Amino acid sequence: MDRFLIDGAHPLRGVLRLSGSKNAALPILLATLLTDEPCVIENVPTRLRDIRFTFRVLEAVGKRVEVLGSRVRVHANKPLKTRAPYELVKQMRASVLVAGPLLARFGWVRVPIPGGCAIGLRPIDIHLQAFEDLGARRTLDQGDIILDSPLRAGPVRLKFPSVGATENLMMAAAALPGVTTIRNAAREPEIEDLARCLIGMGARVSGAGSATVVVRGCRTLRGVVHSVIPDRIEAGTFMLAAAATQGSLRLLDAQPAHLKAVTAALRRAGAVVREGKGDILVSMKGRPRPVSLSTSPYPGFPTDLQAPWLAWMCLARGRSRVRETVFENRFLHAAELGRMGGRVAVSADTAVVEGVPALSGAPIMASDIRAGAALVVAALAARGRSIIQRVYHIDRGYERVEAKLRSVGARIRRVK
Repeated sequence: MDRFLIDGAHPLRGVLRLSGSKNAALPILLATLLTDEPCVIENVPTRLRDIRFTFRVLEAVGKRVEVLGSRVRVHANKPLKTRAPYELVKQMRASVLVAGPLLARFGWVRVPIPGGCAIGLRPIDIHLQAFEDLGARRTLDQGDIILDSPLRAGPVRLKFPSVGATENLMMAAAALPGVTTIRNAAREPEIEDLARCLIGMGARVSGAGSATVVVRGCRTLRGVVHSVIPDRIEAGTFMLAAAATQGSLRLLDAQPAHLKAVTAALRRAGAVVREGKGDILVSMKGRPRPVSLSTSPYPGFPTDLQAPWLAWMCLARGRSRVRETVFENRFLHAAELGRMGGRVAVSADTAVVEGVPALSGAPIMASDIRAGAALVVAALAARGRSIIQRVYHIDRGYERVEAKLRSVGARIRRVK
């Protein structure tokens, strides 16, 4: 397994261009299952492991995927299968998003139950209940969920604003004649991007980005050319890395409107954030002020940036608290930060951080994508050398991260 060697305490300075959003690209790529016509998806972070797994899922159910840089062409290769293979679903939970398109088109789909992951169980019961509300029948067979019976458009209320369930339901509704209303829907920018793609395919979608999404579907959808939005989580991670190293970074292709909660928290902690049209400049001098916060669904502070934020708060001038309200087991990075001299005490859903003047390099291990990003942030700021193991987690969500960081002054290299 690859490792990162990072010699820290070197400020990041310069300009970085963001990749396309992984969390937007995944459902948009799977939305190509809604049509037999060719689809072209642009600004896709094609080097990410999760994106590569998505290509394999599409090919396993009958699509052909052609990749040219960040441009992906998906078109029909053979009749679509309505069963997702377990060996792929177990490696990437987002594979469950095949259910919506295939169930709506063919009235039957078989999807393995995704396993748990390091940050929590993340059950799919919200997805399943939504499909049942639209008329599906659910049965369990040998670890697979079978959904059958033709769906019908209608009203659905989610018990939690799940991003995945909202996306699955929107894709299904796009292929159902009639009006489907989704209440308590997720409001993330990735939901809005999926809506724009579905509109390009011929569905009528309104309310995306609000708590109520209305989809007027049609039986036959067309191919589409669509460009994926920039990755706001990558942007937030680089913003925190700039602040933690007391540097200055300008991020190109950023969308400031997607980062308001992060920007507000950074400013409260003492960072300077300047927003332009399509770019953000972040700079920092000295240690941050301690800022306590809680994660919450968009537009709140994103759970995917909780770990990098906590890493920065390890250097604060005082005590801060970070409460995790979205996932039940998302503080696995706390112990690794402790190996670097961070003082983090976790109790239930809250981490209490006592800031220290400096972190020190150490051998550390990533447990998931965002915990890995937190360790990169900490290692860039720390004195001495850190060795990060299991960087395949980081590769799932950050495209060419070591090359990007080297271009702005980081001393980081990948060791095979």
